[in-house]
Amino acid sequence: MKPPRLFGTDGIRGHFGEFPLDRPTVTALAVELAATLQERANGDAPEVVLGGDTRESTPEICGWLTQGLEAGGVRVRYAGVIPTPGVAWLIKPLGAAAGVVVSASHNPWPDNGIKLLDPSGSKWNDDDEHALERRLLSRTQAELPSLHLDVEEKLRERYLDHLASTVEEPLDGLRVVLDAGNGAASSYAGEIFERLGARVILLHAEPDGRNVNEGCGSTAPAEMAARVAAEGAHLGAAFDGDADRCILADERGEVRDGDAILYLWALSLRDRGLLDPPKIVATTMSNLGLERALDREGIGIVRCAVGDRYVVEAMKREGILLGGEQSGHIVERQLASTGDGLLTALQVAAIVHEAGRPLSELLAGFRRYPQVLKNVRVARKPDLATIPSVAAAARSVEDRLGADGRLVLRYSGTEPLARVMIEGPDQPTIEAMAAELIGVIQGELGR
Repeated sequence: MKPPRLFGTDGIRGHFGEFPLDRPTVTALAVELAATLQERANGDAPEVVLGGDTRESTPEICGWLTQGLEAGGVRVRYAGVIPTPGVAWLIKPLGAAAGVVVSASHNPWPDNGIKLLDPSGSKWNDDDEHALERRLLSRTQAELPSLHLDVEEKLRERYLDHLASTVEEPLDGLRVVLDAGNGAASSYAGEIFERLGARVILLHAEPDGRNVNEGCGSTAPAEMAARVAAEGAHLGAAFDGDADRCILADERGEVRDGDAILYLWALSLRDRGLLDPPKIVATTMSNLGLERALDREGIGIVRCAVGDRYVVEAMKREGILLGGEQSGHIVERQLASTGDGLLTALQVAAIVHEAGRPLSELLAGFRRYPQVLKNVRVARKPDLATIPSVAAAARSVEDRLGADGRLVLRYSGTEPLARVMIEGPDQPTIEAMAAELIGVIQGELGR
C-alpha cells in the first residue's frame, strides 16, 4: 500500500493527535528535518526559528518539534505565539537555517499544521518537502523525553520593529477596526497600529485555544465591516489564525478582498515608480475585474496556481515586485518573503492616510465581475478533465461564457473538496451554471 502523503499545498495539515500530527510522526519529522539541515550546514551548527498560533495544541506540537530538532543537534529559537510571516522575517536577521510554524491558518481549532520555511523566508518547495517526506516515511523514531520551552520575548519585539519600519510616516488621526480572529495577530495588531499613531478598535483578540477563526477573522469579516461603518472608521482589517492573510473593509463597511488590495497597492507602487516591470502576479482565482481594471492602468497580470508559494515562485521567476491571492495573501517582495496580513494592513492604511481620500474612492476604478465560488465534498480526487461528464459540462459552461467570463475547476489542497468558480456577466446566470456543474460532480464523486 502506498504510504499516506504528509505535505499538501501549505505544509502538513490535519487533526491534532492523529496522523500526521501525532507525537511519533512529528518528532520523527523534526529529527529528519534536523538531519537535512545538518547536511546543508557545512559544519556549522544550524538554528531554527519556531513559533505558532493560538490553538491549544500548538505549544505541545512545538515541544515535540523541539525534542526532535535538538536531538538532531539543531538549536531552536522559540518565538511562542507569532504570525507565520513573523517567523519568515526573523530567519534572515538571525541567520537561521529554517523556520517552522505550527498553525492551521484559517481552519477551525481542532486542526493544526506544520509549515516549513527556507533560509530566505519562503515556503519550502515541493521537491524539498517530498525529499523530507521520503526520509521520514522510511524510518521510525523512538519517543523522546519531554522538555520545557522558553519563549525568546525579544523575537516578538524584533518583528514589531520590522513592521513599524515599513511605514514611512505616522498614521496620526487614522481610525481603524482590527479583527484579530482570536489568532496570532491578537497580541500584535493593536500594538503596532497604536505605536504608529492610529486609533484602534480591536475585535476578537482574546484567544482561549478554541476560538481561533470562530465566526471572526478573515473568513468571517462581516462584524468587522459593520463596526467600521458604525464607528466612522477610515478602514478595517481582519486576519486569519496565523495572520498571513488580510481582508479589508472600506469606510462604508464594504468588504474588500485580496484583489482590491492588489489593485490599490499596484497603483501606489506604479505611481512611486517602483512597479518595474509593470505587472503583478495573481492566481487563477483572482477576479476577471482585477485583470480588466489593471489593464486600463497599463499594468499586466501573470497568473499562477492557487497557493502563496506559487505566487512567490512566479514573482521570483518573472522579477515581479507584487503578487497575491483573492484570499488576502499579499506579498511585496521588498518588504516580505511570504504573505503578511499585518504588513498588508499597515501598507493600505499608509496609502489611505497619505492620499487623504476615502478607501472606497481609491478603489473606484476596480469593479468585480459577478462571481460564484462553490465547494463540493468529494470521496476521491481524480483529474477532473479525465471524467467525460465533468469535462463536457465544463466545456458547455465555457462556450456559453465566451470572452465575458471564466471557469476554474480545481480541488482543495487541504480538504476533500472540489471547487467550482465561475465569473460572468450576471449573478443569476453564473449561479445556474455552477448548479449544473455541481450536480455533475456530485454524481461522479460525491460522498
